[in-house]
Amino acid sequence: MHKKIVLFSLFMVTTTQAEAEKKFELDKTKWISVGAGLRSSFRAHENTPDWDNSVNLDNFRLYLNGQIHQYLKIEFNTECSSCGRGGDFQILDAIGKFEFHPMANVWLGRQLVPAERREMNGPFYSAVYNIFQSGTPFEPADYNTVIKAGGVSAGSVGRDDGVTFWGAAFDGHFQYAAGFFRGLRGGANSGDNPLYAQRFAYNFWSVEKNPGYYTSGTYFGKGGDILTLAVSNQYQENGAGTVTDSGDFRGTAVDILMEKNLPNSGVVTFNGEYKNYDITNGYSMASRIAGGGFSMFQGNAVDVSGMYLFPQKILIGQIQPFVRYVDVVPTASANREVYEAGMNYVIDGHNAKISLSYQYGDLMTKGMDYKSTASGDKINAMNVNFQWQI
Repeated sequence: MHKKIVLFSLFMVTTTQAEAEKKFELDKTKWISVGAGLRSSFRAHENTPDWDNSVNLDNFRLYLNGQIHQYLKIEFNTECSSCGRGGDFQILDAIGKFEFHPMANVWLGRQLVPAERREMNGPFYSAVYNIFQSGTPFEPADYNTVIKAGGVSAGSVGRDDGVTFWGAAFDGHFQYAAGFFRGLRGGANSGDNPLYAQRFAYNFWSVEKNPGYYTSGTYFGKGGDILTLAVSNQYQENGAGTVTDSGDFRGTAVDILMEKNLPNSGVVTFNGEYKNYDITNGYSMASRIAGGGFSMFQGNAVDVSGMYLFPQKILIGQIQPFVRYVDVVPTASANREVYEAGMNYVIDGHNAKISLSYQYGDLMTKGMDYKSTASGDKINAMNVNFQWQI
């Protein structure tokens, strides 16, 4: 009872004191931390003959982490679902953690499904703000923002219910994460086949240091010189399609991060990924055109970006211009691409930054329509983005 009262008092402190610490130690082995993250943007895109303008609340998250034993931890995070339509809070992560040794750990519950770097970064730790809105096709767990039954959902926001085994070897240079998850719920997956996911990465230069098997799209030069190559794979029997025309889903990706600190204290960062997704043993184009079911992407995609962080500070932040190119080539559907150029104003790493970007291409109009009839014009778009986190 006493511990519950102390914990309640600590939460009261965090809500009434702007300068409060976010981590509280209950005793030598027990602690709890709280935090929050906000992403908001202004977007203007071409829509002949005029332009459409919108102000968006893209993400609002509350973070809660704790340790209850030397080897036992817990994580609970929330997300604002459908923020643009009023919004309501949903469970983002709910993880019980058994962390025994750097080489062998187990997480159980709702968590990130091991995948390519973009998914492991999430929106808050990616190098480019629009990494999801105009990026490569989604993995099954990121197909929806909320979990649904009836064969139209395999998780939400990159998360799913399952178990992940993760760790590192060779002084942390080799990192792995592998697990099994619920995947597609019902529909094409009437037999409740699990989804299997793996990610293996090797750090050739400095070792990337992140919680668990998470990653970052940039360290702003503070993580040393980074060169990491990774491969990930997901597979689910009957993981796509409809009840009457199901197919086996397989998604493979290769990603690379290179970040180099230059003699003038500037930082060069390069991110690249290649995806190859395939659906076999069913799910015909006729079924895609008819609609319904779980219409996963099938084909190839590339996403590359480069940026340079100027060492000089202007007022309270640093300038980081960037360029990006995304090319999506679906099987039996129209190709789509987007060019992007912009600038980040980095105030406090991933905790506080503002970005401005310009985009041109047809990826924004064709979107996730992978039917043979997909069409869309190449358009211009401007974005102003804000990200705060504590």
